Amino acid sequence: MDPKDLILINVKALVDNPEQVSINEVDDGHTVVYELTVAKSDIGKVVGKEGRNIIAIRNILNAMAGKTKKRLRLELLDQR
Repeated sequence: MDPKDLILINVKALVDNPEQVSINEVDDGHTVVYELTVAKSDIGKVVGKEGRNIIAIRNILNAMAGKTKKRLRLELLDQR
């Protein structure tokens, strides 16, 4: 499974506005940065209590990074 798809599936299950979830993938060769954009009202749901949700998603990405031989990062952005 592609890391981008994994992020989308998990985040869309958490938020109230799944149609406003989008990911931009930036690959510089050594690192892939996934820029996650959600509605302002859903940021708290994605982060979770004490950051547990976003940390869990990032931990899964770190586990997947071994197969890709690249560093995978997830950044959460809000829609403006």
